[in-house]
Amino acid sequence: MTPMLPGLLCLGEMQGTLPKPTLWAEPGPLVTRGSPVTIWCHWALWAQEFHLFKEGSPTPWDRLSPLEAGDKAKFSIQYMTQVYAGRYRCYYISPTGRSEPSDTLELVVTGASKKPTLSALPSPVVASGGNVTLQCGSGHGYDRFILTKEGEHKSSWTLDTQRCPDRQTRALFPVGPVTPSHRGTFRCYGYFRDKPQVWSHPSDPLELLVSGEGGTAWQPLTPSLSPGRLIGIAYISVHPGPSVAAGQNVTLLCRSWVPMDTFLLSKEGAAQEVR
Repeated sequence: MTPMLPGLLCLGEMQGTLPKPTLWAEPGPLVTRGSPVTIWCHWALWAQEFHLFKEGSPTPWDRLSPLEAGDKAKFSIQYMTQVYAGRYRCYYISPTGRSEPSDTLELVVTGASKKPTLSALPSPVVASGGNVTLQCGSGHGYDRFILTKEGEHKSSWTLDTQRCPDRQTRALFPVGPVTPSHRGTFRCYGYFRDKPQVWSHPSDPLELLVSGEGGTAWQPLTPSLSPGRLIGIAYISVHPGPSVAAGQNVTLLCRSWVPMDTFLLSKEGAAQEVR
């Protein structure tokens, strides 16, 4: 981004008279350290210039002429770092004056520190109507944890950490009564209170499964064993459901939280496993 001349008003002192523009980030406001991100400022009509402000800076972070259509400006960050993390707003200038500032865009850098762990208590497989607690923990001393859920409408929850006697910090996110809408993939991040837009690496993903949703029943199978070593637990589901009319097809789906080369399916009373 280009350097700006000093002497302009702080964002909080702007007294625009025109409607505010829209501000957003692509591909999104959560940016992995080292990745590119684009900040867009858009207004429905033609503008002479767009100004981008970062909270805490007395001068514009950048200012650009609009693209060919004249209704938006593209602010590019080629390599995301902690320097760019923060809260942004923009405004535009037209022949009739200056606009109100946009709503705030919070740009977050992830991958700045060690990832926390995420687990489900007592199990990631929950009966519909039951309760589960998602625990995020770390030995890195984070002040807060953020739990995120993937999907079309991404959700997030933030909790202050609890400090344990073993110097670990953790946060407990209660979920329930569980419904099919709770099913999905969760991750958590840690951050320090004085740097709320600088997050850790994400935890490993945790998939929450809801038994009894739409006729699909997830059940844990016997732990997979090799001599002297516990590999993990496999889970089995029935699609479209466990009640099958004679002559109809049914699919048994087996899955695990850890990578497997082969799954073996066994039937009680059968002499042989099905590969």
